[in-house]
Amino acid sequence: MSKFVETTYTNKKEILKFPDHYVNLAITVSDEGVVANGEGKKIVPAGTILGGGFLASETVHAVKTNGAGAEGVLFNDTDVTYGPASGAALIHGFIALDKLPEAPTAEAITALKQITFLK
Repeated sequence: MSKFVETTYTNKKEILKFPDHYVNLAITVSDEGVVANGEGKKIVPAGTILGGGFLASETVHAVKTNGAGAEGVLFNDTDVTYGPASGAALIHGFIALDKLPEAPTAEAITALKQITFLK
């Protein structure tokens, strides 16, 4: 007997204010503390503020943070249902505040020196 997984694809959520000016870094997104949705999927949404030390070491998994330890913003929705997954962290660019799942704190804005949040 075969196992089938049904996946529904939708358009990418755009978090950028100016989509032609940004820099991303390849990261591994941690599944730690991510709660499954109604479909049983663990999705870390685009626009989640990340930290955990991934800028200093490629082996460190990026984790959700919204404070002084912020290092980047998750560029695309990332499925961590089956464990840590590859993703991209925006480390330089212009982000539309209304596109984020959670507003950045003053500490996160200060820590993210090369990211500008715009209304």
